Amino acid sequence: MKLPVAAGLATAAVTITLYPLFEGGAWFWSCMGAILVTTVAGALASHLGARPWVAPAATPVAVLLYLTLVFTPKEAWLGIVPTKDSLVRLAELVASGFDDIQRYAAPVPDNPGITLLTTAGVALIALLVDVFAVRLRRAALAGLPLLALFTVPAAVVTDPIGWIAFVVAAFGYIGLLVADGRERLSRWGRAVVVRRSSGSARGAAPDTERLALSGKRIGVTAIALAILVPAVLPALSPDPLFGFGVGNGLGGGGGNIGIPDAIAKLGGQLRQQRNATVLTYTSSDDTPRYLRIYSLDIFDGTKWTLSPLRGLSEDRVSEGPLPPTPGLRPGVSLKRAEMRVAMSEDIGKLNFLPLPYPARQVDADGDWRADRSSLMVFSTEDEAAGLEYRVVSEEPEPTTTELRAAVTLPESDRYLQLPDGLDPRVAALARRVTADAATPYEAAVALQEWFTRAGRFTYDVRASGSGAQALSRFLLRDRTGYCEQFAGAMAVMARLLNIPARVSIGYTGGTKIGDVWTVRTHDAHAWPELFFDGIGWLRFEPTPAGAGGQGTAQVPVYSLPVTPTDAPTTGPSDGPSADEKDDGGQSAGPARPNPRQLDRDLDGTAIAADPGTPAAVKIGIGAAAVLALLLLPAAARLVVRRRRLRRMTRGGHAAWAELRDLLTDLGMAGEPSETPRALGRRIGERYALGPQAAESLTRVVTSEERLRYAPTPSASGPVPADLRRIRRDLGSKASRWRRLGAVLAPMSVLLRVRAAGEGALDVFDRLEGLRLWRARPGGTRTATTPERPGGTGAGSGAGDSARERTLTGARR
Repeated sequence: MKLPVAAGLATAAVTITLYPLFEGGAWFWSCMGAILVTTVAGALASHLGARPWVAPAATPVAVLLYLTLVFTPKEAWLGIVPTKDSLVRLAELVASGFDDIQRYAAPVPDNPGITLLTTAGVALIALLVDVFAVRLRRAALAGLPLLALFTVPAAVVTDPIGWIAFVVAAFGYIGLLVADGRERLSRWGRAVVVRRSSGSARGAAPDTERLALSGKRIGVTAIALAILVPAVLPALSPDPLFGFGVGNGLGGGGGNIGIPDAIAKLGGQLRQQRNATVLTYTSSDDTPRYLRIYSLDIFDGTKWTLSPLRGLSEDRVSEGPLPPTPGLRPGVSLKRAEMRVAMSEDIGKLNFLPLPYPARQVDADGDWRADRSSLMVFSTEDEAAGLEYRVVSEEPEPTTTELRAAVTLPESDRYLQLPDGLDPRVAALARRVTADAATPYEAAVALQEWFTRAGRFTYDVRASGSGAQALSRFLLRDRTGYCEQFAGAMAVMARLLNIPARVSIGYTGGTKIGDVWTVRTHDAHAWPELFFDGIGWLRFEPTPAGAGGQGTAQVPVYSLPVTPTDAPTTGPSDGPSADEKDDGGQSAGPARPNPRQLDRDLDGTAIAADPGTPAAVKIGIGAAAVLALLLLPAAARLVVRRRRLRRMTRGGHAAWAELRDLLTDLGMAGEPSETPRALGRRIGERYALGPQAAESLTRVVTSEERLRYAPTPSASGPVPADLRRIRRDLGSKASRWRRLGAVLAPMSVLLRVRAAGEGALDVFDRLEGLRLWRARPGGTRTATTPERPGGTGAGSGAGDSARERTLTGARR
């Protein structure tokens, strides 16, 4: 009867790992109810001795009754019996659940549709675990459905599963294996004794305690290694189960940060019903600006991702201006503005700062660093939630002439790479849309104009799909999507036209409320950035704006279509603008000299990471930590010895306890039940102690005997010098390696640690010893299986008196 319960507990333990997928907790209790129903159905089938196919057939009916009771009680008969209306309502909830899954990114709200799907899925997993472990007696195979359930959050969310949830899930599976092992051993039968002695127990079951304890030790050790080994191996991310996820490597300052799936997070924010405030800001020119968080420069055919970031120690924002803007050369007009940003306390974990591009200076508390190639500002230690910071931006204001004269650099291959297998019709479409363009800039404007007007695209946040097929479907057939599809598609088409491009993720400028600009969840946005030599990266806006699109999106002035006749007036003028009067006469360069000058040309050259702490120092620290860990038993033994030596002056058993530990460390200990006199005789005869050491040993033995057996203890007992003489003399009789082991790895300490571990594992034995049903009158239990007929009568005949032997009765 314990095996169905263990199967249900294992499923419940693994279900806990789904917590990162949901915002609320209603899903959890609904799933626990489904597991309880499945477990009770399986336990009743086992208790009644039903055939193996009965439980898999009856459990779905019980689960359907449960789902009806929880989700559609109003449409059901008596609130639990399904009717046509209740079944229709369940089908509607399932359909809405599938729609919501497509609309939301994790963590999703636990609305009825999603909760119903989750509960039904967990019930199916519980049924499969019961079938494998209980009906088919293949507990190891039951790990497959449990693994499938465990991989759901690992595949959906990028943040790692908490180590506590991992431990609970692992113990659930190990508990199932232990219960199955006990069940198998119990089926070997009970010992049948031909002639029972007075102390023999009737129907004694096989002793499985040692085997079960060994299994638990192996399980606990495996779980501990699974948690601790990744945390100490230098080749893995530090502490993968303790807060940080495996993401793009960040050089330098030590440590990595988990970079979430920016595209999935963007879609989730746009589809959320709650439009929460993300940040507020003020600007010196009271102009809204896009705030970039991520810059995605790799397209693998499925989605856009980031290249590894590099944070040099000298690129801390506290050290001065940010690194030079890639691709920007002197002579281009710049518009300088200052912003003060206040992040909300309620945002999730974010290790990047939302900033206008290009930012020139950032004043923020914490260790924030800039990546030189993208100017993203990140931290491996601090988070943006609740942070207030100041940022100065210098936006290029190129003229139309400068834009038309810009060319593509030969070193831009990094931003032109595309995977194999793209639909050739997409490239043909890009060439057709830009057929009249004479320069890369005109081609970029033509692409933007086609997306926002001529292409007749429709904005819809419910659109989904990624990869080459989704790109072709979006451009050639459906033409329906939201900023993710628009930005990614324009960046791909630009690369097909040999224009360096990347995709940025962040927020639009938001809405002005009172004296501040407020950016909310629904202002999350994606847009392409295209590179022009001498000017750098410029933002374009292919996503429809206004009521029929992304409400707060804005098309840059320099990207509006122009004709040759009005070219001098559409773009910014060649002369200084009114905004440049506040720059103190410095409009074409940084506000102050940048001590970190480097080549501003765009290239894909990898920048070496800050080495941080020298490798020799790290190795030394690691070796010292390992050495300290290895010396812990020696230190513990030394502390115990000194404490006992101090207590010897007050009498008691301290001298005897120290003598026993000394013999244990040197490999000379006898039986634990050995009396003091027997121990003294054995040590004196076997090791031939010197006169002084023999006299000291006699004092210790005599003192212990009097403490145990005499009415009053001896007036004079051993002194610390006696134990030192005994230790010195016995140490000379032991081998060199034995003496070294007694100092560095004293066996007396290791045995105590082992005993403590076994005591902790005994807790599981006590839990397993709890009976779920009371014994029936007559000494039989409801959970036992009838023994083989005639098995107990073999020992009652008088003719068997000539022999005494134990038989093992086997079950049929």
